[in-house]
Amino acid sequence: MAGVPQKPGETPQRPAEYEERGPRGGRISDPRHVTIEPGDKPLPPTQKPNRTWVPIGRPKRGRK
Repeated sequence: MAGVPQKPGETPQRPAEYEERGPRGGRISDPRHVTIEPGDKPLPPTQKPNRTWVPIGRPKRGRK
């Protein structure tokens, strides 16, 4: 369920589990994962500049 990359600070397109990706959308070593639930906004900062967030699956309950 890989989706469209979004920048930190943007309003999430949908509730989902998001994974941090590199500047061109590629996988990185040791990415952050965040769970975005309905009403959560904006997307959090990434570990380094120019990285993005990509939705990878349904939100996981009880985890942020």
